[in-house]
Amino acid sequence: MAGGRRGLVAPQNTFLENIVRRSNDTNFVLGNAQIVDWPIVYSNDGFCKLSGYHRAEVMQKSSTCSFMYGELTDKETTEKVRQTFENYEMNSFEVLMYKKNRMPVWFFVKIAPIRNEQDKVVLFLCTFSDITAFKQPIEDESSKGWGKFARLTRALTSSRGVLQQLAPAVHKGESVHKHSRLAEVLQLGSDILPQYKQETPKTPPHIILHYCLFKTTWDWVILILTFYTAIMVPYNVSFKTKQNNVTWLVVDSIVDVIFLVDIVLNFHTTFVGPAGEVISDPKLIRMNYVKTWFVIDLLSCLPYDVINAFENVDEGISSLFSSLKVVRLLRLGRVARKLDHYIEYGAAVLVLLVCVFGLAAHWLACIWYSIGDYEVIDEETNSVRMDSWLYLLGETVGRPYRLNSSGRWEGGPSKDSVYITSLYFTMTSLTSIGFGNIAPNTDGEKIFAVAMMMIGSLLYATIFGNVTTIFQQMYANTNRYHEMLNSVRDFLKLYQVPKGLSERVMDYIVSTWSMTRGIDTDKVLQICPKDMRADICVHLNRKVFKEHPAFRLASDGCLRALAMEFQTIHSAPGDLIYHAGESVDSLCFVVSGSLEVIQDDEVVAILGKGDVFGDVFWKEMTLAQSCANVRALTYCDLHVIKRDELQKVLEFYSNFANHFARNLVLTYNLRKRIVFRKIVDVKREEE
Repeated sequence: MAGGRRGLVAPQNTFLENIVRRSNDTNFVLGNAQIVDWPIVYSNDGFCKLSGYHRAEVMQKSSTCSFMYGELTDKETTEKVRQTFENYEMNSFEVLMYKKNRMPVWFFVKIAPIRNEQDKVVLFLCTFSDITAFKQPIEDESSKGWGKFARLTRALTSSRGVLQQLAPAVHKGESVHKHSRLAEVLQLGSDILPQYKQETPKTPPHIILHYCLFKTTWDWVILILTFYTAIMVPYNVSFKTKQNNVTWLVVDSIVDVIFLVDIVLNFHTTFVGPAGEVISDPKLIRMNYVKTWFVIDLLSCLPYDVINAFENVDEGISSLFSSLKVVRLLRLGRVARKLDHYIEYGAAVLVLLVCVFGLAAHWLACIWYSIGDYEVIDEETNSVRMDSWLYLLGETVGRPYRLNSSGRWEGGPSKDSVYITSLYFTMTSLTSIGFGNIAPNTDGEKIFAVAMMMIGSLLYATIFGNVTTIFQQMYANTNRYHEMLNSVRDFLKLYQVPKGLSERVMDYIVSTWSMTRGIDTDKVLQICPKDMRADICVHLNRKVFKEHPAFRLASDGCLRALAMEFQTIHSAPGDLIYHAGESVDSLCFVVSGSLEVIQDDEVVAILGKGDVFGDVFWKEMTLAQSCANVRALTYCDLHVIKRDELQKVLEFYSNFANHFARNLVLTYNLRKRIVFRKIVDVKREEE
């Protein structure tokens, strides 16, 4: 199902993901532009590694990084940095700062304001590049008395790899365009820095959404033309109809062109990925199409009819080219899968199966006629076989075979009558009815009739006898999914839930289904024995255990006990994980996605992959109240463990408890309320 036919298309704030994805090896922090001293709300791993501080240690400190200033930091430069923040400007500076171990380092700092949809500056993006190797050796107490060469060697060795990591650190001049300066900050090329706002996923202008009205209509046209090809190709091959009729030649040529256009469109059409996300990257779309249906589609759109129309083409080659068009029948499988997404009812599959049964009867009718046409006239004796079904049909309809003046046989029933009779015979045979008025007489006809009866019994049993079984086996999850959606829709309609909340509920259900595939994890785990269940839980929570140093010294038994208490929560954009004033009874680990922490209508922190929020239960005796709201910006996966369960494990594994308490650092503690003053309030007081 993977999120339904549309995929996961709810509006979400992907600002953090875009910054992290596009920044490559850039070291950066994000600061709130609406709070006094512009506190840091996010810092990436590169900045933490460069500065030596843990992410939790720099959160809520000033974005000017004044906590990294020291004796040799230039006062005039720091004042310019502060003026840049106060005036919401864009600028860059060379500043001498100190790491956590008080080692001095020269940084090339770039500051850029981030705006929201109201064009209001809400964040500051500050990037840091180590340029110590390009500056004069730093004179500090530890290097006093050293020679100039020794100090230079120390500076270079302390900035190993700086040449590879350093972005262009030279000023481009003040005449550079605004967006170019922004692009330079994150090495985005010609892209514009993303805004901090919630927006619907966008596609490039030349990419077509797979669920739009145009693509849906186009797929129906392709389906109809595929059935047209499946009917006409066997008929033309069996009845040896050369397309001398200009009208039919034009029609078939138009069909070929449409299939060629379909190939071009497929190179520019989004598709739903394995996790339910809509893939709109042109490169990924092209790779996916080339690996799947491109070769088959290319063979199916070659102009076989145009080649077949030439008079000087050998009859055998002509039939070969015409029969090759049957490759298009493989497209039925793809269109059939799309039908399930479009209509989402079992009737569509039933209609498809009936159509397949009719096509099988049509193909067998063409073969039945080919056998009769081959056997009715004996070329060696130049005589007519009177036991052939074609000869008997000609006598019945009053159009018998006769010799012409040149000694060749002519006449016989018309092609329309022959086709209708052939289809009638194959239908009665496939359905095991068989009235007997059309019967096989020659050996070839009897062999074919036996094979057809075997095929017919299989088709009849499969399509008509086991339709219920097919639906139960193939569409059990789909039916359960739609039953759940219908129940939720009825509930929302019965209790008149507001439209906005209804959309959030539906999006949560669709996104959760796409991630879990409708599988009840708890039910599956209950089937397994305790030891196996613990191993599965450790595997499901492996990302949390690997990323956080607090779990590194935990024994296997301790990890298994912890893993069995963890729960996975899937959150949709806009979902509130915690409300202000709500009891903080869980410790949350962010596995994917991003969230924002809001206190007094201001974003005080942005949490991403690897962050931890909640409360320090192992240090506090009372249950805390959340001082802020935690809201999902994107689709998020959170691994959550309850307070009581965590404390039980820590009490039992006392050695691990001490290590856990020392090494687990909360990125944001919801118990602590941050005291800040808004810039707007300060200006109002001054006025």
